[in-house]
Amino acid sequence: MEYIPGLAGIPVTESKISCIDGQKGILSYRGYDIQELAEFSSFEETTLLLLFGDLPTAEELARFDEQLRENRRVKYNIREIMKNLPPTTHPMHMLQVVVASLASFYPSTEYMKGGTENEGYINDVTVKIIAHMGTLVAMWEHMRNGYDPIEPRKDLTYAENFLYMVTGEEPDANWARLLDAILILHAEHTINASTFTTMVTGSTLANPCSVISSAIASLSGPLHGGANQKVIEMLEEIGAPENARAYIEERLANKKVIWGMGHREYKTKDPRATILQKLSSALLKEKSEELSTIFQTALEVEKICEELLGHKGVYPNVDFYSGILYKEMGFDVGIFTPIFAVARSAGWMAHWREQLQDNKIFRPTQVYKGSGSLCYLPVEKRGDGA
Repeated sequence: MEYIPGLAGIPVTESKISCIDGQKGILSYRGYDIQELAEFSSFEETTLLLLFGDLPTAEELARFDEQLRENRRVKYNIREIMKNLPPTTHPMHMLQVVVASLASFYPSTEYMKGGTENEGYINDVTVKIIAHMGTLVAMWEHMRNGYDPIEPRKDLTYAENFLYMVTGEEPDANWARLLDAILILHAEHTINASTFTTMVTGSTLANPCSVISSAIASLSGPLHGGANQKVIEMLEEIGAPENARAYIEERLANKKVIWGMGHREYKTKDPRATILQKLSSALLKEKSEELSTIFQTALEVEKICEELLGHKGVYPNVDFYSGILYKEMGFDVGIFTPIFAVARSAGWMAHWREQLQDNKIFRPTQVYKGSGSLCYLPVEKRGDGA
């Protein structure tokens, strides 16, 4: 048997949810180009598309939107769990713990009986998990700093409510629309590490809250969702645009990672990065006569990396610009990856539901490289060199 590290290029499922053309730099959800969805859709509508396969009617969208709004509040028991976590707990670790604890309130693991889905339970828990994700991240931003969280509002969209709960201020319409587009762009991306984790855990018919908790753990690593935080740290270390070339050349000479550059799937610029750059440039120029230093530095880094790495097919990925935008919105760097998780919960739930439709527990094999047949020796007979 041939061993393929990281299962690179090995199909593990058949899916109708999303598709990547890495050579052309195209990403589509259920056949719809991500650029059209980011420009014209909403996170709520895109979530329904991912979950059920079709763009919803106005009535279906209104009903789903209302369900999300009605399920934003969390029970006081959940708040108590969060209160008892050390304030130094990283928001991703908080999210993993608390989402797992939701299984206490939605305890069923019997949503599949005789091959038939309990559709009511599956739809209910899908709404509750997606609705709670944004609330939990926003709550923790206050609680870890010693303050009571801000209650969610039902009169705001998903993106607007998140901005309101984090800042305590009426959400700026332009920032809310940009955040909505960011959520859409991060909602799904075929079989990445966290989505595969979702499928593996889901294939055991574990509680869906445990399924999503495991996905959050997978996303928390710097090689997956944590890269956007690393991008900001890198750009702050560079400082001004004129320092970028020396910094990039030094890192390349020492074979160090340039955070936010390159993607396993894309041989051209990540289409999500292209969209974010376009949306953010327009908005930031509208809000200020000059782009911020960090954004100017990012543009210079991209230009230099394209010159030095473009021939290798290494271009900016979505993490390169998302972190910059979160910082421009005033978000603390600690919640960059949790926002990614909030968005990706839509794709995770879609893949969980798809896995259930033709479920078979994942049980890959291995290429054994250990010792052959050995004879057991009692401990008193084992001497040095035995």
